Amino acid sequence: MSNSSPRKQYRITLLPGDGIGSEIMAVAVAVLKQVGEPLGIGFEFQEALMGGAAIDATGNPLPEATLETCRNSDAVLLAAIGGYKWDTLPRHQRPETGLLGLRAGLGLFANLRPAKILPQLVEASSLKREVVEGVDIMVVRELTGGIYFGQPKGIFTTETGEQRGVNTMVYSESEIDRIGRVAFETARKRGGKLCSVDKANVLDVSQLWRDRMTQMATEYPDIELSHLYVDNAAMQLIRAPKQFDTIVTGNLFGDILSDAAAMLTGSIGMLPSASLGASNPGLFEPVHGSAPDIAGQDKANPIAQVLSAAMMMRYGLDEPEAANRIEAAVMQVLDAGYRTGDIMSEGMKLVGCQEMGAALLQVLS
Repeated sequence: MSNSSPRKQYRITLLPGDGIGSEIMAVAVAVLKQVGEPLGIGFEFQEALMGGAAIDATGNPLPEATLETCRNSDAVLLAAIGGYKWDTLPRHQRPETGLLGLRAGLGLFANLRPAKILPQLVEASSLKREVVEGVDIMVVRELTGGIYFGQPKGIFTTETGEQRGVNTMVYSESEIDRIGRVAFETARKRGGKLCSVDKANVLDVSQLWRDRMTQMATEYPDIELSHLYVDNAAMQLIRAPKQFDTIVTGNLFGDILSDAAAMLTGSIGMLPSASLGASNPGLFEPVHGSAPDIAGQDKANPIAQVLSAAMMMRYGLDEPEAANRIEAAVMQVLDAGYRTGDIMSEGMKLVGCQEMGAALLQVLS
């Protein structure tokens, strides 16, 4: 370590969670320390319990102490939660309920999910090389409103005795505006193109969404705004994904489109994500699960966790140079032929979680 004190110090809460979580988290922490030192960036890491590990220790998937620790940090890095062991618990006690509680407790209304085709892994996609090569999309999904949260909702019995299911799709101007701002600012950090996805030809709530996005575009003259209906957007994502740079959409449509975009890349094990709020720290996590079947065997792929750390530097802490260096290191290691089991192909070098981490540190040094 250098003798000079860092020019910036960030407090990061680590939530290793369950399964392979602690293994991939160890790699991400080592990478952050390595990338931070030459840039004068220091970290104060604090670990907290969440998910199954928290249930075993406290009976609660998100202990109040964990939420408090997260609130008092600059960013939160989560690995993975859940596993067969806790699947039969009542819903309020399951690991996933802790994740919903964490998003709500931190007021995280914007979910950022990238789908980027790494040239070394283009053959992993189920689509033709010429369709997916060069794809680099960011889906910005509204996370705390829309049809998942609107009232009234429930299953009711009508006067005739028939059961009727009701969910309400609702967005207020302020909810649309705040996700819109995140999307425009994200597009500004990327290719300067934003596509807003709605169903304004049928839904009044989508018409309001489109009106607000169009109004907001006047504040961002440097961003090229377009609109697509969600059915056409789904088709275009598969037909010609390279036309997209940044996509913004509501909760339901975003839930579906972000998974469709993710599978363009062929491996969900490579993808990071970010959830952001207005003022609270953001939450950064891989898209994949806790893989309890390979936990403790040094087989896990740490790259999605490492790329989540890069997203934390870029979108959570506004340290783009650190993010660039982490992402470049991942590309270099893949170029050198290093592969964990999930992305292994003929002629490549099979490594475990720790060796993949060591290769990343070597490049960064």
